[in-house]
Amino acid sequence: MQVNVHYISLVKSYTNKSREEITLNEGASMEQLLNQIANSYGKQFKEEVYDPEKKEMKSTFVAMINGVLIDQLKGTSTPLKNGDNIILMALMTGG
Repeated sequence: MQVNVHYISLVKSYTNKSREEITLNEGASMEQLLNQIANSYGKQFKEEVYDPEKKEMKSTFVAMINGVLIDQLKGTSTPLKNGDNIILMALMTGG
């Protein structure tokens, strides 16, 4: 199956692209997608965006599947479907 991944804000600087289509095995979870992305983009992505060992997004980043935060679903265990749109982005901060 294929999913569309959009990298927004600071995440885009770690991947050097704003979007890509990624092929996964049928029934893959968000965790499997994030692991594949982390392996592709290396140390900085793992240190700043997603920690594969803890299986969680870093506190200043969020992931959405079809516009819904993964924390409102089943977190990184959320199953993906062919054609899903995934957004990885930094939280906005300021004062």
